[in-house]
Amino acid sequence: MIGRLNHVAIAVKDLAAATALYRDTLGARVSQPLPQPEHGVTVVFVELPNTKVELLEPLGAESPIGKFLERNADGGIHHICYEVDDILAARDRLKAQGARVLGTGEPRIGAHGKPVLFLHPKDFTGTLVELEQA
Repeated sequence: MIGRLNHVAIAVKDLAAATALYRDTLGARVSQPLPQPEHGVTVVFVELPNTKVELLEPLGAESPIGKFLERNADGGIHHICYEVDDILAARDRLKAQGARVLGTGEPRIGAHGKPVLFLHPKDFTGTLVELEQA
């Protein structure tokens, strides 16, 4: 059901510093910051030959990344994202198998402009999983 790894998301306290680290120290190509107010984050994508790293900085007082950083002051891996061919079919199959879909259970548009869903980390060995329509 799952396809390729789309990205690994890392929560950061300082997006500019994290971007500079990946760009200047590691020599990676990075995107411009992209505010995503509906998700409570600003993102920068680090483009790699085989996938992406998504740097996440809190945006707004109710940001889920802000809450994550309260528990993990240095930041760290927040979630992994897999591509699926049909997000609604994937959701329905996962729910039928007992997996919990976060939020309303309906896909929202993510930072790539495609539908996304998040799956409860307790159902996936402690890892928050994002599914993105390929």
